[in-house]
Amino acid sequence: MARTSPASARLIFLCAIGAAHCVVHAQAAASAELRFDVATVRLNQADGCRGRWGFTASHGTFTAENAPLLRIISRAFGVTDDRVSGPSWIESQCYDIKAKTSADVPERDLMLMAQALLKERLHLAAHLEPEERPIFALVIDKGGAKLRPYGAKVSGPSSAAPSSVDDGGVLFMVRHMPDLCERLGTITGRPVVDKTGLNGDYMIALTYRLIGSTNSDTSDAATDIFSAVRDQLGLRLESQRGIVDVLKIEGVEKIPTAN
Repeated sequence: MARTSPASARLIFLCAIGAAHCVVHAQAAASAELRFDVATVRLNQADGCRGRWGFTASHGTFTAENAPLLRIISRAFGVTDDRVSGPSWIESQCYDIKAKTSADVPERDLMLMAQALLKERLHLAAHLEPEERPIFALVIDKGGAKLRPYGAKVSGPSSAAPSSVDDGGVLFMVRHMPDLCERLGTITGRPVVDKTGLNGDYMIALTYRLIGSTNSDTSDAATDIFSAVRDQLGLRLESQRGIVDVLKIEGVEKIPTAN
């Protein structure tokens, strides 16, 4: 395989910077024309974001319940939490947001409207900046994906499950590919970039074994998340280096303006 020269790599990186700024400017222009008909943004008084949180965006409605601002921002801008750089308090300060438009707009437009809402009510100022990092690319394995659409009927017991399982294993459940990438990134210690091309809501449940768990040796546990992704989801994590967009927060206020 031909190696990329330092000059070529620098050119690619500079092109990525220019592309990221173009994306931000295009999003800003689009969001300037998209607004929710009604919207409320309130601080949630739960200490340290304790308790369950919720986030939905569909059919012209954007809702966050007891959601950390970090999570709201990452969803609105389409990046995972580990790719948001800002003040530490955005991880521990939660908000309740209810916003609605009369039109049944696509989710992409809802996210642009959410960005405009954050800029208006919390005076959020942020920009995307590319950074080259070691990453894992999430791709479809050769046998095909094994994901069930969310809400699909399944035989057997209820799909509800606890947050942990016996024998030192851990189970987590998510509905969207960005959420899956975020959890896998936390587990593996690298950004995970979705290259599956899969969109929509899925019933994603994944169990894996913690490193050093009592009923498996360390060598097995160290690679268990990779085999779990392959065997249970029909996906694969590939080690790569890549340029990822990092959202740099220049300013944001904790107290929202009046609704």
